[in-house]
Amino acid sequence: MNAIILTAAWGVLMMLSGAFSSNKAMAKYLAVAGVVLALIVNCMEMNSGAPFFSIDVKDMLRFNSFNLTFINIALGCTLLYFLLNGSDIEKVGEHVPEYFALLFFVLSGIAIISTFNTLLMLFIGIEIVSIPLYILTGSDKRNLKSNEAGLKYFLMGSFSTGIMLLGIALLYGGSATGSFYISNIISGNAPMPPMIAAGLVLLLISMAFKVSAAPFHFWTPDVYDGAPTVFTSFMATVVKAAAFFAFVRLFENAFGSMHAQWQTLIVILIAATLLIGNLTAVFQQSVKRMLAYSSIAQAGFMLFSLFALNGFAKEGLVLYAAAYSLASIGIFAILIKMNDYTIDGFNGLGKQQPVLALTATIFLLSLTGIPLTAGFQSKFYMLMAAVQKGQHTWLVILAVLCAAISAYYYFRVIQAMYFKDSAAGEHTPDNAVTPSFKALLVLTAVLIIVIGLFPSFITDWLYF
Repeated sequence: MNAIILTAAWGVLMMLSGAFSSNKAMAKYLAVAGVVLALIVNCMEMNSGAPFFSIDVKDMLRFNSFNLTFINIALGCTLLYFLLNGSDIEKVGEHVPEYFALLFFVLSGIAIISTFNTLLMLFIGIEIVSIPLYILTGSDKRNLKSNEAGLKYFLMGSFSTGIMLLGIALLYGGSATGSFYISNIISGNAPMPPMIAAGLVLLLISMAFKVSAAPFHFWTPDVYDGAPTVFTSFMATVVKAAAFFAFVRLFENAFGSMHAQWQTLIVILIAATLLIGNLTAVFQQSVKRMLAYSSIAQAGFMLFSLFALNGFAKEGLVLYAAAYSLASIGIFAILIKMNDYTIDGFNGLGKQQPVLALTATIFLLSLTGIPLTAGFQSKFYMLMAAVQKGQHTWLVILAVLCAAISAYYYFRVIQAMYFKDSAAGEHTPDNAVTPSFKALLVLTAVLIIVIGLFPSFITDWLYF
């Protein structure tokens, strides 16, 4: 509850600060202070179990160590995002405080979809997350690609929301109790009534769109490519992980007793997402677009948590959220500083900017799933969850093969940095690469290695 109220209130404060001050740098510092404060009060709620704000939510929201752990991860990654990219947000346009305000509203929505206990709160949370993102995607008004991405994201997002509402209506109508509470939708493991089955499929389609799982991924490359890169970084990491968290909570609590009846649908989603994401990423020449397709491939691994729904799956989900967000925020932060977003734009980076090249290598190795990185541990937990389930072993083998394919397109960037020379220095990073920026990249890389060596640093939070 602390995180929901504080992030919403801080978003309003950010808007008011824009009305009374034109100092763009102050907006960044105020935003960092807000995230730090939200992180502190959320940790205090997690340790004490008593929020500052005593509000009777009629059990529409539930707060436990699992939910609060994810909120901590989301806030921590957002703090790193602000520190790394705050100066780049200032360059998007003139309304910098409003950009930060929208990001805080997104964080408030993330806290809601992490703790919802009714279908109505899920819908409200999804909309609070989505609407600011529509604006941020099209915020670079001088760029036609940004305008196109914003319109496309708005239209596709609105369509998927309509599908979600129809699914919620069918679930409400088909429920014997006539309740929006997710634990009251269905009980037992008898065959699903037709209305419940139809509602489940529609919710599955809508949530698959939100997490960009195939075959509902088609919006992702164009939106990620057209949006300002600094906002693509946030959308592809913290927001995506939060959507997955809501996806798993919804299906575990609402339909967990009938897992066997809809598990085949998840198997199809996983296989299609892994294959389409990895195979299309292989042919990309733009690193930004390659990362968009690789985020689809990463979604395939995260779907294993929905396939298994066991202890390993829960631990793997929070671990994957941290590992994937840290690595992606880091590599996007480096990409923003580049003058050329193609793979050739990274030629010779190892000689020109050795710190950036080294940290980028660690980020890419983590995304690949190389041992000693957080990415390896997160993929290991997901695959162990599937193995423990004891079904569809071929799906685990497919995931391992797709991870091997991902090594090809991630290693192409590493090869360009260390084994190719830049053409007359024309692909050098921007002058904004400051010592503090390099220090933050090193800190991010160290965190990835520490989590890779000691995953319990994250997973133990679930048992506080």
